[in-house]
Amino acid sequence: MKNIIQLLLLLSLIFSCTGCQKEDNKQQFNIYSLTGPTSMGSVKLYNDDKDQKYHSHIVSDGSEITSALINENADIAMLPANLAAILYNKNPNFKVVAINTLGVLYIVENGNTIQSIDDLHGKTIVLTGQGTTPEYVLKYLLNSANISDVDLIFKSSANEVAATLASGLADIALLPQPFVSVALSKNANLRIALNLSEQWNKYTDGQQLITAVTVVRNEILEKYPEDIKQFLNSYRESIEWVNQNNADAAKLIVQANILNDQLIAQNSLPFCNLVYIDGQEMKYLLENYLKVLYDADPSSIGMNLPDENFYFYN
Repeated sequence: MKNIIQLLLLLSLIFSCTGCQKEDNKQQFNIYSLTGPTSMGSVKLYNDDKDQKYHSHIVSDGSEITSALINENADIAMLPANLAAILYNKNPNFKVVAINTLGVLYIVENGNTIQSIDDLHGKTIVLTGQGTTPEYVLKYLLNSANISDVDLIFKSSANEVAATLASGLADIALLPQPFVSVALSKNANLRIALNLSEQWNKYTDGQQLITAVTVVRNEILEKYPEDIKQFLNSYRESIEWVNQNNADAAKLIVQANILNDQLIAQNSLPFCNLVYIDGQEMKYLLENYLKVLYDADPSSIGMNLPDENFYFYN
């Protein structure tokens, strides 16, 4: 009888520890994104994450995201679309699951001389993002308009560009949101002169300008399909909520240290083009966007158009 009781106690202990181990080993995901619009759509997702499944890493440099994906520290990442293509051509260990941000680039002017791309002839433009989307998009549009006499001055960050423009040290700048709103808040003489999404649409026969995509490592997609399905549903709902609740979303954006000014966050959200586009529509839009970049400069996407395995269909 004593042996039976000991056996039952042992079995009870084993089952109890097994249950604890299962509870303690809930799958968690490291998510990397860039400061700015690529992170702004996720704030509701993180705010609602009571089980702490999603660990947010908001970084200021795209190279930090590429390194995290290569080293398998990032399970999920939001990054510039062309950077995703460049990285895929070097290390195809992930798939694109969604487009999360369309065009966010604007020509901002101190004055009223720029009404069209043609008005940029002979101008000096301050911008950031050398070797990334802002440079490639602007050069494509300038080339399409047969403009070759524009002087581009690159700064280290969008914050520096906004400060240079707001202080009057530059008259024309290429800025992404929310930094457009930052500059406008500091200088009443500034105005949005050109929306580059509209210009891109004009010069590419109706194609969409795409800023950023969301990717998931292949190992994560294969090992945790239900978790990723749950993440994608929650991510879509988060982006929709942010778009519909700008004031409340702005509070979460400041809490997440994406921006430090709630009013600027709120004012910039309608211009950030946060979206959730997946499946065949994602593939169609992204393929066309990357093809335009490739035809203009193959190095802008890593010298090759990504193959079919670049795209994930949920």
